[in-house]
Amino acid sequence: MSEVAAENSIYVSDKAKKQVHHLMEEAGVLNDPSYFLRVGVVGGGCSGLSYKLDFDNEIKPMDQVFEDNGIKVVTDLKSFLYLVNTELNFSDGLNGKGFYFDNPNASRSCGCGESFAV
Repeated sequence: MSEVAAENSIYVSDKAKKQVHHLMEEAGVLNDPSYFLRVGVVGGGCSGLSYKLDFDNEIKPMDQVFEDNGIKVVTDLKSFLYLVNTELNFSDGLNGKGFYFDNPNASRSCGCGESFAV
């Protein structure tokens, strides 16, 4: 498990924090400190790479661990190379509802915001 300097991190907006807490509560893991938000990048999507979000309670040896805005975020090292300095946001507007990433490393993203390219 590695702790990475704050300037190279994954960030969580206030709206995303509120929605993560809501979903953790629904899943019954909000008050279990062993659970965290796992973010990752997988192949696929219309731009080549897609984001993945899940709750997990098992940290693997090469995982990168962050905490921002009260949310513990964990990612594997390979995904972190794509996600460094990315902010997780949440939109509940008319143009789409859900989580999305403000990723400064993406050279382009698709219209749905669920995939990107570097």
